[in-house]
Amino acid sequence: MEKLKISERVAGSEHSSTVGIADIATRLRESGEKVYDFSAARAFEPTPSYIIDEAVGAMKTGDTHQTMARGTTLYRKAVASKLERENGINADPEKEIIATMGVKQGLTISLLALINPGDEVIVEDPCFPSYKQLISYMGGIPVPVPLKAENSFRWDGNELEKAITGKTKAILFNSPQNPTGVVHTPEDLQVIASLAIKHDLFIITDEVYERLTWDGRKHNNICKLDGMKERTVTLTSLTKSFSMGGWRIGYIYGCEEIVSSLYKLQQHLITSCNSFVQSAAALAFREPPRKEVLDYWTEWEKKTGFVAEEMSRIPGVRCPFPEGAFFVWADISDLKIPSKEFVERLLREEKVALVHGSSFGENGEGYVRMTCSKTWEDTKEGIKRIRGFINKL
Repeated sequence: MEKLKISERVAGSEHSSTVGIADIATRLRESGEKVYDFSAARAFEPTPSYIIDEAVGAMKTGDTHQTMARGTTLYRKAVASKLERENGINADPEKEIIATMGVKQGLTISLLALINPGDEVIVEDPCFPSYKQLISYMGGIPVPVPLKAENSFRWDGNELEKAITGKTKAILFNSPQNPTGVVHTPEDLQVIASLAIKHDLFIITDEVYERLTWDGRKHNNICKLDGMKERTVTLTSLTKSFSMGGWRIGYIYGCEEIVSSLYKLQQHLITSCNSFVQSAAALAFREPPRKEVLDYWTEWEKKTGFVAEEMSRIPGVRCPFPEGAFFVWADISDLKIPSKEFVERLLREEKVALVHGSSFGENGEGYVRMTCSKTWEDTKEGIKRIRGFINKL
C-alpha cells in the first residue's frame, strides 16, 4: 500500500525564519549556552504589571469560559474607545470589530474571507515571511513588489500598478514596516489607496507596530482615506507595544460586511479568544497607556538609535535609524557574504542570533535584521561580538 502523505500545501511550504532562528537560540540557552538573541521581534520586558493583575483578577472571579466569537462586549468597546482616542476612527463595536488571537490569526481569517484559489495578493519585498506562506495556504498567489533603498523602501506607484493583473484581489502591507522600519506617510498611503480604488482591490494592513514610531513621527491609517473603509481590513495586536507576545490577543477593524464574514469563520476555526486575556486587553485599550508602558517605548527608541549608530560604525555596514518598530535593517552587502551564511556563522561562532535578509524576500538579500528591545548589557555585548566577527571576515 502506498504510504500516506501530508498535504502539498504543507509539504511545499517553508519554516518561519524568524521563529525558527529564535527557537534555535532558545534550545541553545536550554542546553546551558549563553546566546545573545536579537532574532525574533520580541521585547524582553515583562507584560506591564497592571495588565497581569487584571487577568489574574478575571480568572479568580470566574472569567474562564468561552466568549462570543466576536469577542466580549467589554473588549470590543475598549477597542472602539482606543480607535477613537488614538486613531480618530469611529468604529461600531457590535458590527465593525472582532477579537483575534494576534495578527497572524487575524490575517488567516481575513485571507480566507477575501480571496479564492488562484487570486493574486500583492505583498512588499522584503516583507514579514509569514505573509507569503499564509497566502499560499489559502490557494492564493503572493506577488512581491520591490521596496528599494533608493526609494527609501517605499513602493513606487508605477511599479506597484504594473504588478496588478486581472487576477489581483488584494494588497497586503505593513506599517510601520517589518523589516525596514518605514512609517508610511499619508502620501505613501494615498498611492496605494488610489490604485486599490482604480482596480477595485481589497487592502489588508498589518499595523502591529503602530505605536512604535520614532523621532516624532505619527502612524497613519489607510482606512481613513476617502473610499477606503469599505475595502480595508485593519489588523493589530498588543504583542509588540505592550510586550504581550505570549497572550495572543488583537483585533480586526473593518466594515460590517467583511467583519460578519470573519465572524462566521471564527465560529468554526477557534470558537473564541481567551476570556481572561480579553479582560486584561480591554484594560490596556480603554485608557491611554500608563507610564510603565510609555517607559518601555522610550527605552526602545533609545536602544534602536544606539544600535543603528553603533552598527554604522562597523566597517562594511550601513544602518540608518529606522522610522519605527524596534529593530534595525542593516546593509551588509559590502561584506560580500550571503546574508544566510552571515547569520548562520554569527550564531555558530559568536552565539549571536540575527535574521538574514533573504528570509524576507529576494530584495532582502544583503541585509540582516537586528531586534533592539533586549537588555542594555546584551545589546552592547551583541554589537561587540558582531564587530569582532566582521573584523575576522
